[in-house]
Amino acid sequence: MSHSPRCRTVFRGALLMVSLALGVSACGDSSNPLADKPYDATGQVMLTSAGDGEKADPSKPLEVRASGSDRITDVTATDAAGRYVQGELAPDGTHWHSTGALAAGAHYTVRVSTEDENGAPGRRTIGFDTSAADRLLRVNFGPQSGTYGVGQPITAELSAPVQDPAARSTIERALKVDSEPSVEGAWHWVDNRTLHYRPKEYWPAHATVEARSGLDGIKVGGGLYGGSSKPVKLTIGDRIEAITDAAGHSMTVLRNGQEIRSIPVTTGKPGYATRNGVKVVLGRESFVRMRGTSIGIAEGSDDSYDLPVYWATRVTWSGEYVHAAPWSEGSQGAENVSHGCTGMSTENAKWFFDTIHLGDVVKVVGSAGATMTPFDNGFGDWNMSWQQWREGSALAAGKRDGSSPADAARLRPQL
Repeated sequence: MSHSPRCRTVFRGALLMVSLALGVSACGDSSNPLADKPYDATGQVMLTSAGDGEKADPSKPLEVRASGSDRITDVTATDAAGRYVQGELAPDGTHWHSTGALAAGAHYTVRVSTEDENGAPGRRTIGFDTSAADRLLRVNFGPQSGTYGVGQPITAELSAPVQDPAARSTIERALKVDSEPSVEGAWHWVDNRTLHYRPKEYWPAHATVEARSGLDGIKVGGGLYGGSSKPVKLTIGDRIEAITDAAGHSMTVLRNGQEIRSIPVTTGKPGYATRNGVKVVLGRESFVRMRGTSIGIAEGSDDSYDLPVYWATRVTWSGEYVHAAPWSEGSQGAENVSHGCTGMSTENAKWFFDTIHLGDVVKVVGSAGATMTPFDNGFGDWNMSWQQWREGSALAAGKRDGSSPADAARLRPQL
């Protein structure tokens, strides 16, 4: 008696399994069109943008049409790089057209899903090529691949000027900068042909940074299409910062936040005050001949000079250096007597030269001089606030800090 309930339960379970099996059999009936293998819709679907063997004009929309009683249910168009083409499907399913530009000189694969009047699914895959562009926009990234300091911006020089806001947005979307670890950053248009990229703060020490262009074949505007470009990869070294207090006549050098040397210096005297602000090391020259005429000082005047200079680290294109100045050692740490450079003993200058690298940060505070300009005399990018920097981006301008543009890869059909 104690086992009877269990037997009844097993029996009922068996009946339930039989019922489910019958249900599955009914659902698998070949009369259900959704269970059928998709039919070949080659005769019902056509691509109107290019004929057989012809190349499509990338400046014109891509169009797919269905004939007879068939209707299009979905279209996916991708190029060889896997980039989707945005598009729109007519509500009645008779045609689909692209809403995003095609790339020039590219191969596309179009996958079309259809259904007939009975609801049976059909498929057709179409391949075609687009014609090459007459005018190409190429991007030259800088600096060259290598190891740099935490202040090094990425630069992008365009082969043609671009003014149109929509074209600038297209370019920015295609210029990719990836870093490990990931940091927030943005492009800034310096002029119609030049962009700079920097993160919100300095690059993290020992980060890796890669810049590349996805513009190849992409329509920029005005008959201009993107060309191929060589990527660059940067390895960021230690965080080296040289902070010069012009009023205190000293330089403090930090590595990863820790002081590693304090150096007595002399900076620009009245009338030649050293620029304040953040500068980025542009180059290192073990020997350079410095002449007053190079900065507009008349030869033979009281301020003229012509000197052999050693262990010179350049921070502006106009000729501001950190260098050995043995002739001013009596003033170093006490007064400012230079024509704008930061001078120190030969021993300290050699140590600085050996310690500093391209892209490292040299910051001047407490000077009577103006602040280093952002772009026209070297890399003064860090003297611009992050908010101002973002306003120079075609994508980030006017948007909340921390937000990024999200662009749909494609438009799904509206059924």
